[in-house]
Amino acid sequence: METELINYEKITRHIWQNLYKKTLPTLTEAELDNIKSINDEISVQDVNDVYLPLVQLIRIYKKTMNDLSFSKGLFLQKIADSQPFIIGISGSVAVGKSTTARLLQLLLSRTFKSSTVGLVTTDGFLYPNQILTEQNILHRKGFPESYDMESLIRFLSEIKSGKDVEIPVYSHEIYDILPEKTLVKSPDILIVEGINVFQSTLNKRLYINDFFDFSIYVDATEANIERWYLERFKTLLELAKKDSNNYYHQFTTLSSDEVLKMARDTWKKVNLVNLREFIEPTRSRAEVILHKDKRHKVDKIYLKKY
Repeated sequence: METELINYEKITRHIWQNLYKKTLPTLTEAELDNIKSINDEISVQDVNDVYLPLVQLIRIYKKTMNDLSFSKGLFLQKIADSQPFIIGISGSVAVGKSTTARLLQLLLSRTFKSSTVGLVTTDGFLYPNQILTEQNILHRKGFPESYDMESLIRFLSEIKSGKDVEIPVYSHEIYDILPEKTLVKSPDILIVEGINVFQSTLNKRLYINDFFDFSIYVDATEANIERWYLERFKTLLELAKKDSNNYYHQFTTLSSDEVLKMARDTWKKVNLVNLREFIEPTRSRAEVILHKDKRHKVDKIYLKKY
Protein backbone atom coordinates (compact mmCIF):
# COMPACT_ATOMS: atom_id res chain seq x y z
CA MET A 1 0.00 0.00 0.00
CA GLU A 2 2.65 2.51 1.06
CA THR A 3 4.53 2.29 -2.23
CA GLU A 4 1.32 3.47 -3.92
CA LEU A 5 1.06 6.48 -1.60
CA ILE A 6 4.31 8.30 -2.35
CA ASN A 7 2.40 11.59 -2.45
CA TYR A 8 1.38 11.19 1.21
CA GLU A 9 2.98 11.89 4.57
CA LYS A 10 2.60 8.78 6.74
CA ILE A 11 1.74 9.69 10.34
CA THR A 12 1.41 7.18 13.14
CA ARG A 13 -1.47 7.50 15.57
CA HIS A 14 0.94 8.36 18.37
CA ILE A 15 2.39 11.30 16.45
CA TRP A 16 -1.00 12.39 15.09
CA GLN A 17 -2.65 12.59 18.52
CA ASN A 18 0.07 14.97 19.70
CA LEU A 19 -0.23 17.38 16.78
CA TYR A 20 -3.17 19.17 18.33
CA LYS A 21 -3.81 20.45 21.85
CA LYS A 22 -7.33 19.42 22.79
CA THR A 23 -9.58 22.43 23.20
CA LEU A 24 -12.79 21.04 21.72
CA PRO A 25 -15.31 19.33 24.00
CA THR A 26 -15.13 15.57 23.59
CA LEU A 27 -18.11 13.22 23.34
CA THR A 28 -19.53 10.70 25.77
CA GLU A 29 -19.75 6.95 25.19
CA ALA A 30 -23.56 7.29 25.02
CA GLU A 31 -23.29 9.88 22.23
CA LEU A 32 -20.91 7.60 20.34
CA ASP A 33 -23.29 4.64 20.67
CA ASN A 34 -25.99 6.74 18.99
CA ILE A 35 -23.92 7.38 15.87
CA LYS A 36 -22.10 4.06 15.46
CA SER A 37 -22.97 1.89 12.50
CA ILE A 38 -23.73 -1.81 12.97
CA ASN A 39 -20.65 -3.70 14.23
CA ASP A 40 -18.47 -0.59 14.07
CA GLU A 41 -16.25 0.31 17.00
CA ILE A 42 -15.30 3.76 18.23
CA SER A 43 -14.37 5.13 21.64
CA VAL A 44 -13.87 8.47 23.36
CA GLN A 45 -10.13 7.75 23.13
CA ASP A 46 -10.48 7.46 19.34
CA VAL A 47 -12.23 10.83 19.25
CA ASN A 48 -9.45 12.45 21.26
CA ASP A 49 -6.56 10.78 19.45
CA VAL A 50 -7.77 10.83 15.85
CA TYR A 51 -10.87 12.87 15.15
CA LEU A 52 -10.23 16.05 17.14
CA PRO A 53 -6.89 16.58 15.35
CA LEU A 54 -8.73 15.84 12.09
CA VAL A 55 -11.31 18.52 12.88
CA GLN A 56 -8.48 20.97 13.56
CA LEU A 57 -7.00 20.16 10.14
CA ILE A 58 -10.41 20.73 8.54
CA ARG A 59 -10.56 24.12 10.29
CA ILE A 60 -7.27 25.03 8.60
CA TYR A 61 -8.60 24.04 5.18
CA LYS A 62 -11.85 25.93 5.78
CA LYS A 63 -10.03 29.10 6.80
CA THR A 64 -7.81 28.82 3.73
CA MET A 65 -10.88 28.48 1.50
CA ASN A 66 -12.51 31.51 3.11
CA ASP A 67 -9.33 33.58 2.73
CA LEU A 68 -8.99 32.59 -0.92
CA SER A 69 -12.63 33.43 -1.63
CA PHE A 70 -12.21 36.84 0.01
CA SER A 71 -9.00 37.57 -1.93
CA LYS A 72 -10.61 36.57 -5.23
CA GLY A 73 -13.46 38.94 -4.44
CA LEU A 74 -10.97 41.78 -3.92
CA PHE A 75 -9.26 40.91 -7.18
CA LEU A 76 -12.56 40.89 -9.07
CA GLN A 77 -13.69 44.01 -7.19
CA LYS A 78 -16.93 42.44 -6.07
CA ILE A 79 -18.30 40.77 -2.98
CA ALA A 80 -17.76 37.02 -3.21
CA ASP A 81 -20.79 34.84 -2.50
CA SER A 82 -20.32 32.55 0.48
CA GLN A 83 -20.16 28.89 -0.50
CA PRO A 84 -20.70 25.76 1.56
CA PHE A 85 -17.56 23.93 2.62
CA ILE A 86 -18.01 20.40 1.24
CA ILE A 87 -16.29 17.31 2.66
CA GLY A 88 -16.25 14.01 0.76
CA ILE A 89 -15.86 10.66 2.57
CA SER A 90 -15.25 7.43 0.67
CA GLY A 91 -14.11 3.87 1.26
CA SER A 92 -15.31 0.30 0.95
CA VAL A 93 -18.63 -1.13 2.02
CA ALA A 94 -18.50 -2.05 5.76
CA VAL A 95 -15.31 -0.06 6.48
CA GLY A 96 -17.04 2.49 8.73
CA LYS A 97 -17.64 5.49 6.44
CA SER A 98 -21.07 6.25 7.90
CA THR A 99 -19.77 6.33 11.47
CA THR A 100 -16.94 8.64 10.42
CA ALA A 101 -19.39 10.93 8.63
CA ARG A 102 -21.84 11.15 11.55
CA LEU A 103 -19.01 11.66 14.03
CA LEU A 104 -17.55 14.52 11.98
CA GLN A 105 -20.98 16.09 11.62
CA LEU A 106 -21.36 16.12 15.40
CA LEU A 107 -17.84 17.41 16.08
CA LEU A 108 -18.02 20.09 13.40
CA SER A 109 -21.40 21.26 14.73
CA ARG A 110 -19.76 21.80 18.11
CA THR A 111 -16.69 23.42 16.59
CA PHE A 112 -18.57 25.85 14.34
CA LYS A 113 -21.46 26.58 16.69
CA SER A 114 -23.06 29.23 14.49
CA SER A 115 -22.87 27.08 11.35
CA THR A 116 -25.20 24.42 9.97
CA VAL A 117 -23.57 21.08 9.18
CA GLY A 118 -25.44 18.80 6.78
CA LEU A 119 -24.87 15.15 5.90
CA VAL A 120 -25.87 13.40 2.67
CA THR A 121 -25.16 9.82 1.56
CA THR A 122 -24.90 9.01 -2.13
CA ASP A 123 -27.19 5.97 -1.69
CA GLY A 124 -30.07 8.29 -2.60
CA PHE A 125 -28.57 8.67 -6.07
CA LEU A 126 -28.79 4.96 -6.85
CA TYR A 127 -31.25 4.22 -9.62
CA PRO A 128 -34.48 2.61 -8.33
CA ASN A 129 -34.55 -1.20 -8.46
CA GLN A 130 -37.09 -1.08 -11.29
CA ILE A 131 -34.66 0.80 -13.53
CA LEU A 132 -31.75 -1.42 -12.51
CA THR A 133 -33.87 -4.47 -13.35
CA GLU A 134 -34.93 -3.03 -16.71
CA GLN A 135 -31.27 -2.38 -17.55
CA ASN A 136 -30.32 -5.85 -16.27
CA ILE A 137 -27.81 -4.44 -13.78
CA LEU A 138 -29.54 -5.11 -10.45
CA HIS A 139 -26.71 -7.53 -9.68
CA ARG A 140 -24.33 -4.58 -10.22
CA LYS A 141 -25.94 -2.41 -7.55
CA GLY A 142 -23.22 -0.23 -6.02
CA PHE A 143 -21.09 -0.27 -9.17
CA PRO A 144 -20.62 3.07 -11.00
CA GLU A 145 -23.30 2.39 -13.62
CA SER A 146 -25.97 1.89 -10.91
CA TYR A 147 -25.75 5.53 -9.81
CA ASP A 148 -27.33 8.57 -11.40
CA MET A 149 -24.02 10.41 -11.33
CA GLU A 150 -25.30 13.31 -13.42
CA SER A 151 -27.96 14.02 -10.77
CA LEU A 152 -25.31 13.81 -8.04
CA ILE A 153 -23.14 16.33 -9.89
CA ARG A 154 -26.15 18.61 -10.40
CA PHE A 155 -26.99 18.38 -6.69
CA LEU A 156 -23.44 19.35 -5.67
CA SER A 157 -23.41 22.21 -8.17
CA GLU A 158 -26.68 23.63 -6.86
CA ILE A 159 -25.62 23.23 -3.22
CA LYS A 160 -22.30 24.95 -3.98
CA SER A 161 -24.34 27.80 -5.48
CA GLY A 162 -26.21 28.22 -2.19
CA LYS A 163 -29.51 26.65 -3.27
CA ASP A 164 -31.88 24.40 -1.33
CA VAL A 165 -32.20 21.07 -3.15
CA GLU A 166 -34.58 18.10 -2.96
CA ILE A 167 -32.91 14.70 -3.28
CA PRO A 168 -34.15 11.08 -3.30
CA VAL A 169 -34.01 8.93 -0.17
CA TYR A 170 -32.68 5.37 -0.05
CA SER A 171 -33.88 2.77 2.45
CA HIS A 172 -31.56 -0.07 3.42
CA GLU A 173 -34.53 -1.83 5.01
CA ILE A 174 -36.43 -2.17 1.72
CA TYR A 175 -33.26 -2.07 -0.41
CA ASP A 176 -34.67 0.57 -2.72
CA ILE A 177 -35.36 4.28 -3.31
CA LEU A 178 -38.35 5.61 -1.36
CA PRO A 179 -41.15 7.50 -3.14
CA GLU A 180 -40.65 10.66 -1.07
CA LYS A 181 -37.75 13.11 -1.28
CA THR A 182 -35.92 15.09 1.37
CA LEU A 183 -35.01 18.77 1.26
CA VAL A 184 -31.37 19.66 1.80
CA LYS A 185 -31.26 23.28 2.88
CA SER A 186 -28.05 24.98 1.84
CA PRO A 187 -25.71 24.34 4.79
CA ASP A 188 -22.51 26.10 5.81
CA ILE A 189 -20.74 22.72 5.83
CA LEU A 190 -21.87 19.62 3.94
CA ILE A 191 -20.52 16.10 4.38
CA VAL A 192 -21.08 13.79 1.40
CA GLU A 193 -20.49 10.11 2.17
CA GLY A 194 -20.49 7.13 -0.18
CA ILE A 195 -18.42 4.52 -2.00
CA ASN A 196 -18.57 6.55 -5.23
CA VAL A 197 -17.80 10.10 -4.09
CA PHE A 198 -14.37 10.22 -5.76
CA GLN A 199 -15.47 8.60 -9.02
CA SER A 200 -15.93 10.46 -12.30
CA THR A 201 -19.10 10.61 -14.37
CA LEU A 202 -19.53 9.32 -17.89
CA ASN A 203 -19.05 12.94 -18.90
CA LYS A 204 -15.30 13.17 -18.34
CA ARG A 205 -15.46 16.96 -18.08
CA LEU A 206 -17.21 16.60 -14.73
CA TYR A 207 -15.49 15.36 -11.57
CA ILE A 208 -17.15 15.10 -8.20
CA ASN A 209 -13.83 15.94 -6.54
CA ASP A 210 -14.02 19.44 -8.02
CA PHE A 211 -16.80 20.23 -5.55
CA PHE A 212 -14.92 19.02 -2.46
CA ASP A 213 -12.90 21.35 -0.26
CA PHE A 214 -11.66 18.45 1.85
CA SER A 215 -11.75 14.69 1.31
CA ILE A 216 -11.26 11.57 3.42
CA TYR A 217 -10.79 7.91 2.46
CA VAL A 218 -11.40 5.27 5.16
CA ASP A 219 -9.08 2.33 4.52
CA ALA A 220 -8.34 -1.17 5.83
CA THR A 221 -7.01 -4.48 4.53
CA GLU A 222 -9.34 -6.57 2.38
CA ALA A 223 -9.33 -9.39 4.95
CA ASN A 224 -10.52 -7.09 7.73
CA ILE A 225 -13.21 -5.47 5.58
CA GLU A 226 -14.49 -8.90 4.52
CA ARG A 227 -14.75 -9.99 8.16
CA TRP A 228 -16.61 -6.80 9.09
CA TYR A 229 -18.94 -7.28 6.13
CA LEU A 230 -19.78 -10.86 7.15
CA GLU A 231 -20.37 -9.80 10.76
CA ARG A 232 -22.63 -6.98 9.63
CA PHE A 233 -24.59 -9.29 7.33
CA LYS A 234 -25.33 -11.67 10.22
CA THR A 235 -26.43 -8.77 12.41
CA LEU A 236 -28.74 -7.42 9.70
CA LEU A 237 -30.42 -10.81 9.45
CA GLU A 238 -30.96 -10.92 13.21
CA LEU A 239 -32.56 -7.48 13.13
CA ALA A 240 -34.79 -8.48 10.19
CA LYS A 241 -36.28 -11.61 11.78
CA LYS A 242 -39.29 -9.81 13.23
CA ASP A 243 -39.84 -7.42 10.32
CA SER A 244 -41.39 -9.01 7.24
CA ASN A 245 -41.04 -5.75 5.32
CA ASN A 246 -37.29 -5.76 5.74
CA TYR A 247 -35.35 -6.79 2.62
CA TYR A 248 -33.20 -9.16 4.67
CA HIS A 249 -36.23 -10.95 6.17
CA GLN A 250 -36.39 -13.31 3.15
CA PHE A 251 -33.02 -14.75 4.14
CA THR A 252 -33.80 -15.36 7.83
CA THR A 253 -35.07 -18.90 7.19
CA LEU A 254 -31.70 -20.01 5.83
CA SER A 255 -29.32 -22.08 7.92
CA SER A 256 -26.17 -20.54 9.36
CA ASP A 257 -24.06 -22.29 6.73
CA GLU A 258 -26.32 -21.07 3.91
CA VAL A 259 -26.22 -17.51 5.24
CA LEU A 260 -22.44 -17.58 5.50
CA LYS A 261 -22.08 -18.97 1.97
CA MET A 262 -24.41 -16.32 0.52
CA ALA A 263 -22.61 -13.51 2.35
CA ARG A 264 -19.19 -14.75 1.22
CA ASP A 265 -20.38 -15.10 -2.37
CA THR A 266 -21.80 -11.57 -2.32
CA TRP A 267 -18.57 -10.22 -0.89
CA LYS A 268 -16.39 -12.06 -3.41
CA LYS A 269 -18.48 -11.47 -6.55
CA VAL A 270 -19.81 -7.99 -5.84
CA ASN A 271 -18.20 -5.95 -3.07
CA LEU A 272 -14.62 -7.14 -3.47
CA VAL A 273 -14.74 -6.65 -7.24
CA ASN A 274 -16.20 -3.16 -6.78
CA LEU A 275 -13.54 -2.32 -4.19
CA ARG A 276 -10.63 -3.44 -6.35
CA GLU A 277 -11.83 -2.04 -9.66
CA PHE A 278 -13.61 1.18 -8.75
CA ILE A 279 -13.32 2.24 -5.10
CA GLU A 280 -9.71 1.69 -4.04
CA PRO A 281 -8.30 3.22 -7.27
CA THR A 282 -9.84 6.54 -6.17
CA ARG A 283 -8.07 6.47 -2.78
CA SER A 284 -5.27 8.80 -3.93
CA ARG A 285 -7.83 11.54 -4.62
CA ALA A 286 -8.34 12.02 -0.88
CA GLU A 287 -6.56 14.66 1.18
CA VAL A 288 -6.48 12.31 4.18
CA ILE A 289 -6.52 8.51 4.38
CA LEU A 290 -7.57 6.99 7.71
CA HIS A 291 -6.21 3.44 7.92
CA LYS A 292 -7.88 1.04 10.38
CA ASP A 293 -6.46 -2.05 12.06
CA LYS A 294 -8.43 -5.25 12.70
CA ARG A 295 -10.17 -3.72 15.77
CA HIS A 296 -11.59 -0.80 13.75
CA LYS A 297 -9.00 1.48 15.37
CA VAL A 298 -7.25 4.07 13.19
CA ASP A 299 -3.56 3.18 13.44
CA LYS A 300 -2.11 5.27 10.59
CA ILE A 301 -3.02 8.53 8.93
CA TYR A 302 -1.83 9.55 5.46
CA LEU A 303 -1.86 13.26 4.65
CA LYS A 304 -1.40 14.36 1.05
CA LYS A 305 1.82 16.32 0.58
CA TYR A 306 0.94 18.31 -2.51
